[in-house]
Order: sequence, then structure tokens, then C-alpha cells
Amino acid sequence: MLELLFEALGEFALQAAGEVLLELGLHSVAEPFRRPPRPWLAAPGYAIFGALFGALSLLLLSHHLTPEGPLRLLNLALTPLAVGGLMAAMGAWRARRGEPLLRINRFCYGFLFALCFALVRYAFAE
Repeated sequence: MLELLFEALGEFALQAAGEVLLELGLHSVAEPFRRPPRPWLAAPGYAIFGALFGALSLLLLSHHLTPEGPLRLLNLALTPLAVGGLMAAMGAWRARRGEPLLRINRFCYGFLFALCFALVRYAFAE
């Protein structure tokens, strides 16, 4: 049972680390390109970035961290929700400090990124 908890936490940590690194990189690159928001263009971009980061994660860790079966499906459903919540919490923290926010600091974009990340890992990890 303890092993299962560590595996689920490992999947969460992997996806959260990918999003945090993406968020930090986007904050540093986005400033010169600030424009009026276009959510219809941003959503597919975050989906593509999530899938790309999922594919890159397979180069580092090619096997699943959760066991096969219903627990893997449960992880596929719950981890993107948790990571989306983490990104929303980071956005709220940044807003309280008066720092600029990116779209990934909202739940829906963080969830979309993590879902695509998780789907690629679910489909292609060994």
C-alpha cells in the first residue's frame, strides 16, 4: 500500500515539476511578447506543450510509476486535477505578491497541460 502511495506521488511530482519548469520559463520569455489575451489560441498551445513535455519525460523515465489496471486510470484522472490545483494555488500566491500572471497560473490551463502530459505517458510508457 505504501508503495502505491509513493508511485502516485511520483507521477504527481513528475507532472508538477514539468509544469513548474514551464511556468518559470514562460515568465522569463513572455514579457517582450505581451499582447491582449487570446484564450482560443492559448489552449491548444498548452495542450501541445503538455504532450511535448510528456514525450520528453519518456526519455528520462520510460516506465509507468503506477501499476497497471484501475489505479493507473485513477492516476490519469486525479493527477491532472491535482496539478491544475497546484498551478492555480501558485497563481493565487503570485497575485498576492503583485507579480504578473500567465495563463498557466489558472486551473484550466494547468489542468489541460497536465492532462496532455499524462495522456502521452499513459499511452506510450512501458
